Amino acid sequence: MKKIILLILLSIISSTLFAETYFCKKDLEVLPILQGGRVKPLYVHASEAMKNLTGKSKVGDLSAVEAYCLLSLNGMGLPSELKLEARIDHVDLMKFLGLSKDQHTILYEDLLTREEAIKSEARMIKNNESYKKAIGKLYDSIFLYKEIKSGENWLLANNINNRIDWQPLIVFLTEDKVIAQKAITPEDPFLPVLLRTKTEFDRVNGNQKYELEIYYAKAGLATWALSLTILALAAMVLFKNFKIALGLASVSAVVQLVLIALRVIISGRAPITNMYETVLFSGFGSLTLALILGHLKKEKLFVYMGLAYNVCTLMMLNFANGMLTATISPLVPVLRDNFWLSTHVTMVILSYGALALSWILANTVLFKRKWGKITKKEELNIAEIIYTTLKWGTTMLAGGVILGGVWADYSWGRFWGWDPKETWSLIVLMTYMVILHGRNTSWIKTDRFITVTAAAFMSVMMAWFGVNYILATGLHSYGFSEGGAIFLGSFFLVQIIFLIVTSVNNKTDPNKTVEA
Repeated sequence: MKKIILLILLSIISSTLFAETYFCKKDLEVLPILQGGRVKPLYVHASEAMKNLTGKSKVGDLSAVEAYCLLSLNGMGLPSELKLEARIDHVDLMKFLGLSKDQHTILYEDLLTREEAIKSEARMIKNNESYKKAIGKLYDSIFLYKEIKSGENWLLANNINNRIDWQPLIVFLTEDKVIAQKAITPEDPFLPVLLRTKTEFDRVNGNQKYELEIYYAKAGLATWALSLTILALAAMVLFKNFKIALGLASVSAVVQLVLIALRVIISGRAPITNMYETVLFSGFGSLTLALILGHLKKEKLFVYMGLAYNVCTLMMLNFANGMLTATISPLVPVLRDNFWLSTHVTMVILSYGALALSWILANTVLFKRKWGKITKKEELNIAEIIYTTLKWGTTMLAGGVILGGVWADYSWGRFWGWDPKETWSLIVLMTYMVILHGRNTSWIKTDRFITVTAAAFMSVMMAWFGVNYILATGLHSYGFSEGGAIFLGSFFLVQIIFLIVTSVNNKTDPNKTVEA
């Protein structure tokens, strides 16, 4: 009876004031909610939920918060015209759902009627791993849609005797609360009741760290960093005054440092626990190392390498949303030791960034050999710069592998177990040690050294991305991600073709002599 009265009251008030959105306003984005094992603002969770369901952070003219709220009110029996569509891209899944080649969306309401059929199809898939993942992801989206629609997904902070008890919207929004607030604000009693949860949570918890996440989510720091890095690269080409490029590169590094610092404050851990964070940290680390080495060696090429690789990583962060997710999630138990997380993983990722600098410059030399001009003196100078970055990268990688073994002994009771991630890290280390030894003993001449260095980075990509996206086995399963196999395969294909093309009929500068 109380629920009926509440619904009648809500319908009367909302029909006169908020005919389309009820009390679902952007004001609600600041509310703290419990989701994914941590407290986060509704703005962040709603954006993640809508992107998960539809592939977009907005639904028509509605913001993610408004759409999420309207969908949640269905659990209270309120009518809503909101219709969400799932994005379907996998060919086999499109065929199963009866979609045409040009039709890539389907209403969730239609999917709900076929939920059992989708579940049965998932059980029948044997060998098609990509199809199995696609249909599994769709089933997870259907479950999320149902949970939001039932009102169970929206957990609000309820203060009970100075203790926060998290309750679903349909449980929290009671008749007593609404009627009491109606005496104060008769025109809209619902919104103040919901907004009061923030006040109560802040008073009991005494920590408003979740509010910082709203500014972080809205700032778009990765986009700003990408723009600054591109401008810095352009400045190196367009202006003789190197200070302009150096200044823009430094500002970009500061923006990325702020981005990393915010993630550390929000998550309370080192920002290197998923693929998004490792790509971010690798790009930042390589740019910082390049700026330091460029200053110490008085060589602009270091800055060029750092900026070029930084553009690659920031492009991935901004546009490879299907492969990398910026979502901040709680750690699995084995990663909760921040000492080892902050030493082993950090050192390995920084080593990848340093090795990436050598890859960028090596490919640049190969490009100039084939389509430009480069003298022997220039090539020898660049080879020394590459050799410097290799020494830094290999040393850090060796330290990271050793620290990883110590952590493995601490966590799993063995120093080494030939886990895929461990094995490929060792392969990378041995590859670069051979290159360094060959260069130091003149066994690998300059021409061959440049080519081998460019090719060697494929081993880094296999250890970094390949284990996660292709092998997907082993004790390092907490770092696995879906998707990315096409990206990695394309990277290998392009790099191999580039190496083959640049090794045939190279142009030689008249001033260049061939090294014996």
